[in-house]
Amino acid sequence: MRAPTGSVVGLCSASATLCAMGMAFLGYWGVHEPVPWRAVDVVVIVLAFIGFALLASVPWMVTTPVAEDGAERIQPARRAFACGVAVIWVAAVLAIVG
Repeated sequence: MRAPTGSVVGLCSASATLCAMGMAFLGYWGVHEPVPWRAVDVVVIVLAFIGFALLASVPWMVTTPVAEDGAERIQPARRAFACGVAVIWVAAVLAIVG
């Protein structure tokens, strides 16, 4: 079954938007402050960067050429998008709670 027409554009723009929101979160959270980092700060940064990597890979995954006509890259890109969003949310909640 073919993916809906706007899926590629929607996934690309949504991943770019969430990357920007995640970067804004890190800037607001205080990565640049001169206080010593705690272990929870390092965990938040690592989780955020993993989420950014997942979200940044979505446009690459979804626009990669495929050999067959029936093989589509929408489903793996959707999974990467969902995982990236989940990891960014976990980092944000951990930053607020910790």
